[in-house]
Amino acid sequence: MNFDLANLIYGVIAVLCSGLIAYATTPAVRVLAFRIGAIDIPKDKRRMHKKPIPRIGGLAIFIAFTATTLIFCEPSAPLYSIWIGGAVIIVIGVLDDIFRLPAMVKFVVQIGAAFVAVINGVVIDNISINGNYILFGNWGVPITILWIVGLTNAINLIDGLDGLACGVSAICSTSLFFVILLSGDLASAMIVAILASACVGFLPFNRNPARIFMGDTGALFLGYSMAIIAISGVFKIHTLVSFVVPMSIFALPLLDTMIAFMRRLIHGKSPFSPDRGHLHHKLVDMGFDQKNAVRILYAITALLGLVAVVFTDAIFNSARYTKALFILILAIVVFIVNMLIIQNPAWRVHTGLFDDEPLPSMDDEKDPDDESGDEKTDDDSEDSENGK
Repeated sequence: MNFDLANLIYGVIAVLCSGLIAYATTPAVRVLAFRIGAIDIPKDKRRMHKKPIPRIGGLAIFIAFTATTLIFCEPSAPLYSIWIGGAVIIVIGVLDDIFRLPAMVKFVVQIGAAFVAVINGVVIDNISINGNYILFGNWGVPITILWIVGLTNAINLIDGLDGLACGVSAICSTSLFFVILLSGDLASAMIVAILASACVGFLPFNRNPARIFMGDTGALFLGYSMAIIAISGVFKIHTLVSFVVPMSIFALPLLDTMIAFMRRLIHGKSPFSPDRGHLHHKLVDMGFDQKNAVRILYAITALLGLVAVVFTDAIFNSARYTKALFILILAIVVFIVNMLIIQNPAWRVHTGLFDDEPLPSMDDEKDPDDESGDEKTDDDSEDSENGK
C-alpha cells in the first residue's frame, strides 16, 4: 500500500465509518442490554455509580471494528485472529455481563483466544536489544499467550470509572497508530486507527455520567485486540530496545494490574478477586470527582504514549532516546509535584481540580479606605426593627 492522497482519503473514510457505526449502534445495544438483563446494579462500595447502568456496550465497538475492517482492510493473520478470537471474547464477555461468570472460566477462555492468535502465526518470537535479536524459540508461544492474556485483563481491571477504560484504550490505540505508521506498516496502522475510532464513537455514551458501560464485553475485546496489534506492528520494530515501546504505551494498565495482583496475593486473596485499591479508586479517595480522576489518567497515558512515539523513529534524529527519556522524567516530576500539592489541604483547593475551591471574600474586594460600607445609620436600624 503506497502512502498517497487516494489511500489517505480511503483511510480517513474507514476511520469515520468505524466511529459512526459505533455511535449509531450503541443505542440499540443499550436497548438489548435491558432486554437480556445485562445491567450493572451497584451492590458494593467498589462501584462508583449509584443507579443501575446497562453494560455490554463493547458490543457496539466490536460491531463497528469488525464491519469496518471487513469492508476496508485486506485479510491478514492479525485480523483473522481478532475476528475469530475477538468473537470468542465477545461471547464470554456478554455471558459474564449477564450472569457474572467465575474468573477462572474467563481466564481459560482468554487462553483459548490467545491460542487462536498463535495458530494464525501472531507470535512474539524475538525482541531487539541494541540491534541484537534475542530469539525465544519454543518460549515464544507461552510468552505470546502471557502478553495477550495479561493485556486483556489489564484493560478490564482499569474499567472502574465512567469512560476510563474506553478513553485509555483510544489513547493507547492512537499511540500505537503513530508508532506503527512511523515504522512503515500502513496495513496495521489502518487496523489500529479503526479500533481507536470505534472507541471514540462509543465514548459519548460512556463518559461521566455514563449511560452504558463497556462491560467485560468491551474491555476484554479491546485488550485482546490491542495485544495482537502490538505483536504484529510494534514488537518487531527496529529500535534500541523494541519491547520498551509497547511497555510504555500500556504502562498504566499493566502497572496497575501488577500492583493489584501483588496486593491481593499479599493479603491472601485470589489475584482475580475484585477490590477497591486501583489507582483510579485512590484518586477518587483523594477527593477527585470521576471526571477529573479520568482526565488525570488520560494525561498520564498520553504522555507515556508520547514517550513511545518519540522513542520509535529516526525523524527525531539520533537523540530520540535522550528526548524520550527527558519527556518521561518531566512527566514523572510534574506528576510528583501535583501529588504533593493535592495531598496538602491548604494548596489543593486552589488547583482548579476540585469543586470546593473557596470563592473570594467580599471583604477582599472592598476598598480598605471605605469604613462606612457595613455601618448602618440610626434611621436604618430603626427601619429594620420596625420591619420596614
